[in-house]
Amino acid sequence: MMKKLLLTAAMLLAASGLARAEKADSSKPTEIKFDQLEVDDVKQIKIFTGNVILTRGTLLMKSPKAVVTEDPEGYQYVTLTSTPGVLATFRQKRDGEGDQWVEGQAERIEYDGKTELVKLFSKAQLKRTEGNKPSDQVDSEFISYDSRKEFFSVKNTATGESKPGAGRGTMVIQPSNKNAPPPAAKPQAQPQQQAQQPVSGK
Repeated sequence: MMKKLLLTAAMLLAASGLARAEKADSSKPTEIKFDQLEVDDVKQIKIFTGNVILTRGTLLMKSPKAVVTEDPEGYQYVTLTSTPGVLATFRQKRDGEGDQWVEGQAERIEYDGKTELVKLFSKAQLKRTEGNKPSDQVDSEFISYDSRKEFFSVKNTATGESKPGAGRGTMVIQPSNKNAPPPAAKPQAQPQQQAQQPVSGK
């Protein structure tokens, strides 16, 4: 039963178009702001700490700590970790027209630059927004999505597995515009009649 519920949630999210990320981001340079940095050139590992802000095109990731590794092909892999009271977050514009975004937060976020797969571990939340207006949202212990294939996976444990009785996810789907009631018609303003001025006699 739990697998069916999680599969249904994943299908609903995919149908809502939540996973389609901005395609141009993959070809943009990565900028990282931080307080401290440790670099191991031999292992190709960079450890950033202190209000880390990573930007690549419309992709924006923030966390107290980020570990960035790079493979021989030049693809980057990022692990964001939180501290008590401060979760790791990311935000990315959806591909296409309009002011539509994907936002997420968790205690740990892993980003695969080669496959563009994002995994959120523990206290995970993923939502779609249009401008500043929230749309669909899902909360669980583990969420992952593939922005290329538009496929979501939601699990009830932070290890990325589903176990009976381990917990339950929550999904909120906002009504679409086509189902919303039409706006009430505004009363038309009545033209004002000009008052006639008395004609003074000579």
